Amino acid sequence: VQLQASGGGLAQAGGSLRLSCAASGRFSRYSMGWFRQGAGKEREFVAAVRWSDDNTYYADSVKGRFTISRDNAKNTVYLQMNSLKPEDTAVYYCAASRTVGRLRESVAYDYWGQGTLVTVSS
Repeated sequence: VQLQASGGGLAQAGGSLRLSCAASGRFSRYSMGWFRQGAGKEREFVAAVRWSDDNTYYADSVKGRFTISRDNAKNTVYLQMNSLKPEDTAVYYCAASRTVGRLRESVAYDYWGQGTLVTVSS
């Protein structure tokens, strides 16, 4: 599976961005996740969607502001980010997992995209 993330850029606090992650392979049978890594910080979980039932999971820091969704016909997963904050500034990575469990943990993921930079100005 190859993953290509896009949609990052510069946004003002309170603004919105939508990230996309295009995938190859049997996309519909992979759980998909978004992680992020800010400067000098460890990579952290943002959101995930389970392939078996489309259940979604969010980090507390983004719950209510970010929405993960997938379009199996387009082999694409999205991350709609609203009410952005400066602390959302990070490189965002999409990832694919063959499992349905532990989706908040990076070790559950088998494939990673290259990352896309999101910068939120105050």
